[in-house]
Amino acid sequence: MKIKTSFGEKCFDIANTAFLLLACLLVILPLMHVVAGSLSETNALIHSQVKLWPVGFNLDNYILVFKNTTFWRSFGVTLFVVVVGTMINMVLTVLTAYPLSKPYLKGRRPFMLYIIFTMIFQAPMIPTYLLVKALDMLNTIWALIIPGALSAFNLILCITFFRSLPEELFEAARVDGMSEYRIVWRITMPLSLPIVVTLLLFYAVAHWNNYYSALLYITDAKLRPLQMYLYMLLAQYDTSDARSFMSTITTWDVSPQGLQMATIIVATVPILLIYPFVQKHFIKGAMLGSLKE
Repeated sequence: MKIKTSFGEKCFDIANTAFLLLACLLVILPLMHVVAGSLSETNALIHSQVKLWPVGFNLDNYILVFKNTTFWRSFGVTLFVVVVGTMINMVLTVLTAYPLSKPYLKGRRPFMLYIIFTMIFQAPMIPTYLLVKALDMLNTIWALIIPGALSAFNLILCITFFRSLPEELFEAARVDGMSEYRIVWRITMPLSLPIVVTLLLFYAVAHWNNYYSALLYITDAKLRPLQMYLYMLLAQYDTSDARSFMSTITTWDVSPQGLQMATIIVATVPILLIYPFVQKHFIKGAMLGSLKE
């Protein structure tokens, strides 16, 4: 049976569609310009002839990026932080969320109030820096992982999802003699695939995009993550170092702007490729984790 929509609902759908199209264009058009610039000839970039499509076809920017050892070293640092950091995030989140999802846990309310408090009032930069320094983590890769090891928002999402699971399953498992750790691993985790995938994506993207921690805690160039490398690359644009670097590669059809655009694309593509594989679980996990109690 076809449901008739009112005039107001039609207007809302049209306005909603127009707004989403506008939002998509605001994201896609700058990205298309960067892709076009990275594939264009240098003269076209210098004379600002590149808009949304490449002018000429030039892969020298990408070839030079792939030959840059500094880029790959930063890429390796970021990959380590994403993989190891996300594993630590997930272990801490699941092991904290599971007991807090049980109504019979004594002292659960004070714990939850403390977690919510950290969401509202976050530690300022200087105390956080002094804490990391006191823990002797400055200029170590752990300074990029440990301070953000547990997200209060993601923890609440996970707690809410665990509460939606039927308690009878856990009671039956305890009657069969399973320990709480086995219940988490054998029962809770297989039933929580949507929220697990969602949190994996949240944590991985946060680690991938994080450059602020490196800006505060890392001065060793060998430990700079990819986003910090991009920040330094953009900050050095048009400096004497950049012009000196360009004078050493006269045989290549490249420019500082073209190299920046190619580096941005190479650094962005890996994290974009993750979304299509997790989209189904991502939507389900985020909705179930946010709509329950």
